[in-house]
Amino acid sequence: MTSNHVRFDHAIRSLIAIALLCLAATGARADIGRFVGHYTGSAEMIDMDGTTEPRDMSVTISQTRKGFSVEWTTTRYKSENRIKEATFVIDFLPTDRDGVFAAAMKRNVFGHQTQLDPMRGEPYVWARIEGDTLTVFSLFVNDSGGYEMQQFDRTLTQGGLDLKFTRTANGKETRTTDVFLKRN
Repeated sequence: MTSNHVRFDHAIRSLIAIALLCLAATGARADIGRFVGHYTGSAEMIDMDGTTEPRDMSVTISQTRKGFSVEWTTTRYKSENRIKEATFVIDFLPTDRDGVFAAAMKRNVFGHQTQLDPMRGEPYVWARIEGDTLTVFSLFVNDSGGYEMQQFDRTLTQGGLDLKFTRTANGKETRTTDVFLKRN
């Protein structure tokens, strides 16, 4: 085989590899397309001591250029008519694992989006899509080395999402809620 044929063969293999990578990235993005939308609902957050707290919840899931974004807001109604609202926005990027996405929560010195550092008290966050469920996991390591794990399972249903939230601290479930979020 001549050197021109070898170069041509190498170029064709490279183009095929690039095309396959593009198709894989498109497939990962296509999975999120079913979830894209804005959803709202109300729930009773249940603590393990049996107390409940009313909350309004919303989530917006959108595609981004390289992956997807999840923005959620929780409105808590406290005593004395106080209202506390918290909003979180996290971008997710595909990984080498099918259906698993890394959070892109800060930029490193080279301008690339990277994970936060749980050893500095920051959450380590990732997502996965399995069937009709988009799950977002958040792992926190506290100052004494213990941990808290939060899991948000958002399952597609007729007219919206079923949200199941669970918080576990050092292996013990401490808070849960199940709520239907209507697609707006």
